[in-house]
Amino acid sequence: MLGVCTAAFFVVAAGAQAPGQPSPGVAPSEANHFIATPKGWVHPRTAWGDPDLTGIWPIAHGLNLVRNCPRAGGPGRGPAVGAAPAATAPAAAPATPACDPNNPPAFLSEEAYKAAVDRALGVRKAGDGATQAAAAGNFGAALLSGTSDPTFPERQTSMIVDPPNGKLPDLTEEGKRRSALMKSSWSLGPQEKQVWDHWADFDSWDRCITRGMPTSMMPYRYNNGINIFQAPGMVVLSLEMIHEDRIIYTDGRAPLKPVHKHYMGEPRGHWEGTTLVVETTNYKSGPSGTNLGVYGTPPGIPGGNRWPVSEQMKTTERFSRLNETTILYEMKVEDPIVMARPYTVRYPLTLDNKYEWWEYGCHEGNRTIRDYINSSRAERGLAVGNTNTVPTK
Repeated sequence: MLGVCTAAFFVVAAGAQAPGQPSPGVAPSEANHFIATPKGWVHPRTAWGDPDLTGIWPIAHGLNLVRNCPRAGGPGRGPAVGAAPAATAPAAAPATPACDPNNPPAFLSEEAYKAAVDRALGVRKAGDGATQAAAAGNFGAALLSGTSDPTFPERQTSMIVDPPNGKLPDLTEEGKRRSALMKSSWSLGPQEKQVWDHWADFDSWDRCITRGMPTSMMPYRYNNGINIFQAPGMVVLSLEMIHEDRIIYTDGRAPLKPVHKHYMGEPRGHWEGTTLVVETTNYKSGPSGTNLGVYGTPPGIPGGNRWPVSEQMKTTERFSRLNETTILYEMKVEDPIVMARPYTVRYPLTLDNKYEWWEYGCHEGNRTIRDYINSSRAERGLAVGNTNTVPTK
């Protein structure tokens, strides 16, 4: 349903409003992910005249990365941990129509989406699983089922909109070689017997350093807040997860020389009408380009936490505000060293200035990596203690 040409159509449709002028109105359609722009709506401006994107815009939580045939649980994922029991949950969804798994629909039908919304509202009315688990003192289940970032259905069926089938592209031979060398505490599946002997056996997120890009702009089970600040010539994306800040200059300054590389890259932004366009280069390899914490990420390769990022990766993001409460976010990811072709994700961000911003406390006491290593060594009958030595395997 949603082809490659839609990306270009989206830019035209979303950016049609002239700066400072009332919108002629844009009806909901696939091009704007069925998000209308009211007639007469005027894009807010900052005191110095830039399009205003300030506020807290949590990432769309629960939406699958790759596209699969719709399930009874609606778009995104199946029932949450600790979901309402059958006696209080709303009626089951109607049978889903036949679906080609190689080319699933990009959007739910209007009927299927309405049913998904009705089910979600019914669960909320009955008392969502996260609230019930927290009230019972089961904070682990509450966290896993979304107590900090409650979900709600989206009409789209995956974050990936290009390739047209909503799947990750193939890895190149070099990408596969690099992937095989990557380590992570996130298992590839029951076939992988994990052994830890050194801090290098963990990925950058395990070690609480960074999620890197593009995964920092993809949702997890919690800590999905993005707080956008603006100043003349600058936009800052403050991320709740790991509390990293992406400082984006929009004053026309040149990027740093390629010798300066960072896990989050070196972003530069400019305005196309009222759309913020951010081009980021100078990436440093290390963090995985996918993460199993993102719903719908394939567990093996390609997928998992073993998706390499090369220093030639480039991301191009677009933040297009469609109305008072919605930004349509898009990111094209290019990496010719690792991927056979680029891919593009797109999804809405909804303004929520009452969003509860939690502390990101990662492996508190800085001992979790050491405990993993010592536990792994103990299981194998090896000595435990100093974990800063070279690997023994």
